[in-house]
Amino acid sequence: MKSFNARVYLYVAVAGLVVIIGLVLYFFFTPLSKVEDVHYIYIDADDTQDSVFAKLAPVANRTAMTGFTTIARHSDYASHIRTGRYEVNNGEGAFTIFRRLKSGQQTAMRLTIPEVRTMDRLAAVLGEKLMLDSATIARTLTNDDSCRQYGYDTCTIAAMFVPNTYEVYWNTTLSHLLTRMQKEHDRFWQGEREQKAAEKQLTPTEVATLASIIDEETASGQEKPRVAGMYLNRLKEHMPLQADPTIKFALRQFELKRIWQKMLQTESPYNTYKYEGLPPGPIKIASIQGIDAVLNAEQHDFLYMCAKEDFSGTHNFAATYKEHLQNAARYSKALNERGIK
Repeated sequence: MKSFNARVYLYVAVAGLVVIIGLVLYFFFTPLSKVEDVHYIYIDADDTQDSVFAKLAPVANRTAMTGFTTIARHSDYASHIRTGRYEVNNGEGAFTIFRRLKSGQQTAMRLTIPEVRTMDRLAAVLGEKLMLDSATIARTLTNDDSCRQYGYDTCTIAAMFVPNTYEVYWNTTLSHLLTRMQKEHDRFWQGEREQKAAEKQLTPTEVATLASIIDEETASGQEKPRVAGMYLNRLKEHMPLQADPTIKFALRQFELKRIWQKMLQTESPYNTYKYEGLPPGPIKIASIQGIDAVLNAEQHDFLYMCAKEDFSGTHNFAATYKEHLQNAARYSKALNERGIK
């Protein structure tokens, strides 16, 4: 009789253990995500345990979500929430996802630095993509003391950014991001590019400044080395660059289709019609193609350029002012015929 009771107790204990194991597997190891694609949740500095639950809820199945909330509420997660961008894969259970969030094992993201014209616009883009406040970024990039920490000023800071794609963490700090951009800049220039710039008696910042003008002058990659050669010829001859994009930058009127004579009198250090040499800094974040166009500029005798009258986006080049006037007259006529003001 005793042995029979012992066996019953054993069976009951085993059955109970199986039920417990089943419940654990059911609630804690059932795939949390109910969607097939990889999903990311973004946890901010002001998130609470409940707001994290709310961010997971739209993609979570009910059973696994119950498991997740149970683990979280029976741990110290509420007081140790880690910010970041976290991956939620289909097939991963509640326990796996919880452990990832609890330990801060976030997933890096690909951040592309855009070729924007102003630091305010760069701040807006970074603020949209990272856990950073755009206003704070803008204040930093327009403050000389802040820029000086990285070897620039508010006019030249755009030259520090190389428009590439980088792997960063979504919750990276601004100081860490800027330090990273400084290192990426140095890595980009180290070696052949730095040597070619020195041969042209230009610093990397000066190359980026000229490249930014070339980017705004033409969208044609094939034409950029020729435009670069023309501007380098002007610098050698101590001629003003007379670059229309610098007038647009000085006026902050980037949408202008036509530059009028009165605009050329604009008082600004960026007005390359009034002041010889390069402007104080880039008029946009220069493209890599533009930078390489300066470093590998075409050698020729051209000193003048004018947009083609066919509005192809390319230019007519001239070695003499007389020839340039003829090109300019054709373009001006085409503008008038189209009513472009």
